[in-house]
Amino acid sequence: MKTLDQLKVRIFADGADKKGMLEMYRHPHIKGFTTNPTLMRKAGVANYEAFAKDILAAIPDRSISFEVFADDFDEMERQARRIAPWGKHVSVKIPITNTKRESSIALVRKLSQDGIALNVTAMFTVQQVQNVVDAVKGGAPCFISIFAGRIADTGRDPVPLMTEAVGRLEQAPNTELIWASPRELLNIFQADDIGCHVITVTNDILKKLSLIGKDMDDYSLETVKMFYDDGQAAKYTLSSGHSDAYSPLRSNSSVSRKPVGEPIS
Repeated sequence: MKTLDQLKVRIFADGADKKGMLEMYRHPHIKGFTTNPTLMRKAGVANYEAFAKDILAAIPDRSISFEVFADDFDEMERQARRIAPWGKHVSVKIPITNTKRESSIALVRKLSQDGIALNVTAMFTVQQVQNVVDAVKGGAPCFISIFAGRIADTGRDPVPLMTEAVGRLEQAPNTELIWASPRELLNIFQADDIGCHVITVTNDILKKLSLIGKDMDDYSLETVKMFYDDGQAAKYTLSSGHSDAYSPLRSNSSVSRKPVGEPIS
């Protein structure tokens, strides 16, 4: 099994809690950050621009993606052009469609060819990947974020799609694939195995990095001790006598039997 230092996939922290982001910033294996309006709202962010500039002042040397929050493409463009100059490591996140299912490809093409670094997000299909690759080829650097974890939530294995996407991105050297919305630590190794460039990981998963390479016998014993300690802490007890409602020693005389040869219904 590979160690964390042997992985080629870059790990980005996904979140909008400043304390958590700064904690991850001190982690040498965290190479960048991503945010979105949902994470920002969950973290209690009230002023989008003030939050973004505060984070960029605290984390000036890592890739950070900030997402537009409009549904109209003209307003998306205005927001993208407003966000882009905030820092040299900023990528502007553009959703692959708006809420009306209208494609954002024309806007993606325009912004990319104008030199704005992008992160095209909320992608789920190979066709979406190909459309973005065609739109940004020869333009500014562009991340392509496929929500592999959400794909897995539907019962589908995301690995074949992600593997296909890695191949499609070879057509546009300015693109990098992001394995987004992972569900477990294993996803980091799956992303690395297929040659995915980046994986975004939440703090909950990042806290499990210390488990990489852990001895399984030790882990088994720790689990047994956890169950035992919790049982003791809860002060659970069982009575010493047999219950009247159930006894493994019930008399056979209480069981009704059919004569031999009579069919059983």
